[in-house]
Amino acid sequence: MTTITTAVRPLVPDPDGDRALLGGKAWGIQRMLALGVPVPPAFVVTTEACARHRVVGGRLPADVRAALPAAIAYLEEATGRTFGCGPTPLLVSVRSGAAVSMPGMMDTVLNLGMTPRVQVALAVSTGNARFAADTARRFTRQFEAVVGVAPPAEPAAQLEAAVSAVFASWDSRRALAYRRERGLDDDAGTAVTVQAMVFGNLDDASGTGVLFTRDPLTGDPEPFGEWLPRGQGEDVVAGTHDPLRLTELARAQPAVHAELMALAATLERECRDVQDIEFTVESGRLWLLQTRAAKRSPAAAVRLAVALAEEGLIGEREALDRVSPGQVAAVLRPHVEPHARAAARVLASGRPACPGVVSGVVVCDTEAAQDRADAGEAVVLARPTTDPEDVPAMSAVAAILTELGGATSHAAVVSRELGVPCVVGCGTGTLMGLAGTEVTVDAAAGEVFGGVLPVVAPTGAGDEPDLARLLAWARAEPGADPAASLPDLLTARDRTR
Repeated sequence: MTTITTAVRPLVPDPDGDRALLGGKAWGIQRMLALGVPVPPAFVVTTEACARHRVVGGRLPADVRAALPAAIAYLEEATGRTFGCGPTPLLVSVRSGAAVSMPGMMDTVLNLGMTPRVQVALAVSTGNARFAADTARRFTRQFEAVVGVAPPAEPAAQLEAAVSAVFASWDSRRALAYRRERGLDDDAGTAVTVQAMVFGNLDDASGTGVLFTRDPLTGDPEPFGEWLPRGQGEDVVAGTHDPLRLTELARAQPAVHAELMALAATLERECRDVQDIEFTVESGRLWLLQTRAAKRSPAAAVRLAVALAEEGLIGEREALDRVSPGQVAAVLRPHVEPHARAAARVLASGRPACPGVVSGVVVCDTEAAQDRADAGEAVVLARPTTDPEDVPAMSAVAAILTELGGATSHAAVVSRELGVPCVVGCGTGTLMGLAGTEVTVDAAAGEVFGGVLPVVAPTGAGDEPDLARLLAWARAEPGADPAASLPDLLTARDRTR
């Protein structure tokens, strides 16, 4: 693809691209390419095209449609595969990517380009009819869910419809609510990244996963992540499967795990922040699909800001920029009184996703949970798993519980951004029977207790080492009140920036 337009352009090695135009996903891909990271080839339909898509009432602009064949030809040349035909077919993913990360808010279509002929060709070329059938099933289900119609027979028409649908998801009810709650610009738009598929569902040496370069729950320096053999990326982030810990990848494919850890360290160092990395292993070969700054719990935000400053990756002022008054308040929340905890009955347990201790009544219906929370009731939302439509309720409730999913699922990622205590993966059938029950959720421990348990007030900011370090840095800034609290100092900084 030699022609670069404002609307459609190939992704090339570039550490300094225009994030507002390319969107965060494509911008991260270009940075990875510049570092020599193995990334499947891709092109982007830019946020500028999204803006025009909105103006013309949700129709794909003519110049975008005209540029897509050349963009696909670029992927064909880069992969040696052909889109929609041939003995080695090319399938692509079509994914949103706003400049400001909005995890799970917009739509994705994987395995696009699938047709009955392509399914046969995949089965023949891989010698794996089961894989081909699984990929075709995944594509049809996801395309119908996102676009709202059965896939067209022609892959080119599939691509146009999917790009248009992903642009349209920028104005979905859930995305609008998400931006409204965070004060984000409705006119910024999303880009669409179209990337050659690599297949985590191909064979026993394949899989998909998510890696955080440090623990986003606690701020511990060790890498943290999950791995799902014979899966595709949506299986992990949607929380519909229970993934394994990354130690299982290290055991099964030590060389792949070692390569992943080395690349993760490079990306954290170059990006100067903890990274959230999506990866796929196809028949023993590692590919990185995305990297972005990791969403983190309030406790992790505090610990990581101090750690990164002490390691010299960021300065003290930037460390203060990375912590909000609300996160400090969350770190200083109460914890369960030890004797009451020892005597309490554990109703459910799972993986911690965002720490905190709260009590409330379990509600399993999303709309009812939001209504009751908006009316002032302390509500614990319990679901088999969550999806983007649940975010308004997740923002309103006191805590979130899910039966399925791991620490990189939708519920986990969104709860950490919201600062809402959350426990995931409690087990199928463990939560729905708790509707109407008063419980206490200790999300740091991943436990749900029966009844309302007493809590112990925390110590002050000066007694927590990381908070004390931030407090000292904040008080040392020019014009800072040396007697002010850390939340007050951070609030004052926000007002003057």
